[in-house]
Order: sequence, then structure tokens, then C-alpha cells
Amino acid sequence: MNHLPLELITLGGLMLLALLAEALGRHTRLPRISLLILLGFLLGPSVAGVLDPRSARSFDFVSVLALSMVGFLVGGKLSADVLRQLGKVILWVSLWEALVTYAVVALGLALLGVALEPALLLAAIATATDPAATFEAIREMKRRSAFADVLAGVVAVDDAWGLILFSLTVLALRAVNAEEAGVSAVEILGDTAVELVGAVLLGIALGLPMALLSGRIRRGEPTLLEALGMVLLCAGLAQWLHLSHLLACVALGATVVNRARHHLRPFHAVEEIEWPFLALFFIFCGAYLTVDALTGMGGLLLAYLAMRVAGRLLGGWLAALPAWVDSGLSRWMGLALLPQAGVALAMAFVAAELYPGLEDQLLPVVIAATVLFELVGPLVSRAVLDRSGQGNHQPVC
Repeated sequence: MNHLPLELITLGGLMLLALLAEALGRHTRLPRISLLILLGFLLGPSVAGVLDPRSARSFDFVSVLALSMVGFLVGGKLSADVLRQLGKVILWVSLWEALVTYAVVALGLALLGVALEPALLLAAIATATDPAATFEAIREMKRRSAFADVLAGVVAVDDAWGLILFSLTVLALRAVNAEEAGVSAVEILGDTAVELVGAVLLGIALGLPMALLSGRIRRGEPTLLEALGMVLLCAGLAQWLHLSHLLACVALGATVVNRARHHLRPFHAVEEIEWPFLALFFIFCGAYLTVDALTGMGGLLLAYLAMRVAGRLLGGWLAALPAWVDSGLSRWMGLALLPQAGVALAMAFVAAELYPGLEDQLLPVVIAATVLFELVGPLVSRAVLDRSGQGNHQPVC
């Protein structure tokens, strides 16, 4: 039986529904990501029963493509010039926010009896933020402040720290599992290191010619073809070689942004086409939620929410301890970093792929937390920015 017409009808219908959800978000100021996830839940097995991502053949393609674009754009933020301009305060604060959030979530969940694997994976996922929601809150400010400048720099590199911690967590868990199974931990670590390093090398190998050749054929349309073609090629080769497609695309983006001195258009081109696939991905994420999963995860979800908020607050406080850091910049920084979206969900789905037995535990928690943090996080970010704007700090960048 030919399933292609049904798949095309489904994708077309979902895109039109996503358009309606986005229009509703513009008129009500509700986060569009939360609306899309809610739409997926309503269409999913627990309510309407018309969409099941576990059996939809198009979901794998949509998710890999969307997450590969996310990885490419995250890598595009890792410009050496930009990192130098951000300065040591921003790098210091972002690193402490990531490390402390990771430690608080991991330790807190472990003390509550959560098993090692989900505790550490959720801790790594907790470090991710939603730059789009935070930048929107910054843009809504009537005047600039030092706090807003530092916050903008922190969210620019925060997801990169999260992806690094996530990769190291996977590496550590494989070593622990190898010891418990009586397998050589050195062999497992070697295989995992080859997988991670191989993904980085693949991204660099494809990024070097892309940086040199892209944007030189003709102005206009070819840039989108070049950018999307390289992202698809990178993701496809990574999966074929059993490497991390997310990490490979991060390396691809980082290579291009640091080597292509003549333009930044590939990133603009991918940003323009990324949203339709991300919208489909968020709808499919919502369809993963079921009533049984929602009712069964209450305790773990509340613990994850509380620990992540505590980790963000503590990270800002600890980052402000050195005398050379303005405490006013860091004290409330954590509260402005609450929104979560694409990168957190990307890590959750990669974790579910690596540990299928944890899929029903990880995905509902991260998806539901994303909805809540997208609803509450931007409001808190605006409140913190308004409070910081009342001070006398001068812009730092």
C-alpha cells in the first residue's frame, strides 16, 4: 500500500494548523511553541487519535532535519570573534550557570531516588535554554542595560555548553554501564570517543569546503541550496556512519562561521527555512504525550522543574562571588534563563534514541517542562529585565 499520499496530506494539514497556532500566539501572546505542543497532544493518541509519531514514517525525517538545522545554527554562534567580544564575564557566567544547573539537577534527582541514567541525562538537558524567547524579551526593553547585554551573550553560548555536557554525560554513562555489564570500559569509552570525535571531524571536513565555496556562485537563491544541501549531507553521512548528527552539524556550523570571512548568509538562509520543520517537530513532540504518561510522571516533573530553577538561581549567585563580577549582573541571571525549547527537546530525543528503555520517562518530562518553561519563563525574563533596567548600569557591549 502506498503511504505517500497520506503522509503528504498529514504534513500539509499540520503545517496549516501550525500557521493557525502561530496566528493565535500573536493575538494572545501565548508562546507558539507551547501552542504547537498542545496542538500535537490534542491530535495525538490520547485525544483525537489522528497523529501517532511512533508510527508516522515522516517523523524520523522531520526530526532529524529540524534538529540538524538547530545544531547548525548553534554552531554558527561559536565564532571566535564573537566569543572574544563577549568577554570573560559572559563566558564565566554562562559556564557557571551550566555547571551548577547540571550539578543541582543531577544531585537533587539522585537524592530523590531517581536512577543514575535519567538523573544525569535530565541534568544535561536542564542546561539548555531558548534563545529566541530570551532575545524577544530583550528586544521588548525600552532601553539597554548591562544586564541585558550580558544576558544576550550568555544565551548565545549557553546551548553550546549544554551540548558539551550532554556528550560527556553519554560518554560517562556508557563507561558505567560497561563496568556493570562486565564489559571493558576502555573499549566502550574508545567506541564512544570515536563516535563523538568522528562527528566533530565530519562537521569540520564538510565545513571547510562549504566555508570556501558557499555564497560565490551567484547572489540570492543558491545560498539556500548550498546551506540546506550541506546540512542534509552532514546529517545523512553522520547517521550512515553511526555518528551524532546533532554534534556533526554543530561542528559544521562552527567551522563555517569561523572560516567563511566573506559572508554569513548560510545561517540566514537556514534560519528562514528552519521554522516550518521545527513547527512540525514540536507538534510531533506534543503527540508523544499521553494521558497515562502525564499522570505517571507528576513527581519526577515537579522535581525536575524545582531543581532546574534552583540550579539556575544558585549558578547566578555563585558566578557573582568573584570581586571582578558585578553581583547585580549575575544575581538574577538564572531566572532570565528559564525558557527551554528546541535544543532541550533535541537532547531528549537523542537520549531516548540512545536509551530506548528511558523514552517513556524522559520525553514526557522534558516535553511538559518545555511547555511550562515557555509559558512562565518569558514572563519571568521580562520581569527580571525590567528590574535590572531600573539600575544605573551601562551597556557592556
